[in-house]
Amino acid sequence: MHIPVELLIACNNNERKAQKELYETCYKVFMPLCMKYNTNAEDARSAYNIAFLKIIQGLAQVDIEQVKFMAWSKRIVTNTLIDEYRKQRLHQAHYSARETDRELEIHAENTTNEAESNFGYAQLLKLIDEIPETHALVFRMYVFEGLSHKEIATNLSMTEGTSKWHLSTARKLLKEKVEKLENSVIIKQVV
Repeated sequence: MHIPVELLIACNNNERKAQKELYETCYKVFMPLCMKYNTNAEDARSAYNIAFLKIIQGLAQVDIEQVKFMAWSKRIVTNTLIDEYRKQRLHQAHYSARETDRELEIHAENTTNEAESNFGYAQLLKLIDEIPETHALVFRMYVFEGLSHKEIATNLSMTEGTSKWHLSTARKLLKEKVEKLENSVIIKQVV
């Protein structure tokens, strides 16, 4: 997606129509990213709005004619999502990092539906939402965003080893959930 330099200059000059146009253009690109990091649309929209405000305010500090706007703005959105996660983490009660096998069975049973035989991206996102939040966030950052464990560790204030552990545990939990999902489909087909 290409954003005209004239639009960015107009946004930097606080022209509301230009800011609205940029908001709507960026919304289409960044809202799916925000949805990956949030469990509901309201939180995702809130995070996007915070990020967009940072983008508008940041235009004054960059060379608008030289900046690669999409890469620059994506970094702002990603960092905002990480910051929002940190804020939420500070306000939430601590929970156990691992669920018991019984809890995993309960969650796996709740994920069954008629379309299980066509397991796809949307179902994977649904399963990711069912694993503990920190595991899911590290998984998303590593798999979807392509961040290294060093970058994840820096962004989430943890060690690289902890980041690797969260990713490994997330993969293990997701693998178990997918296997249970596949087994339930096979059993339904036999019955």
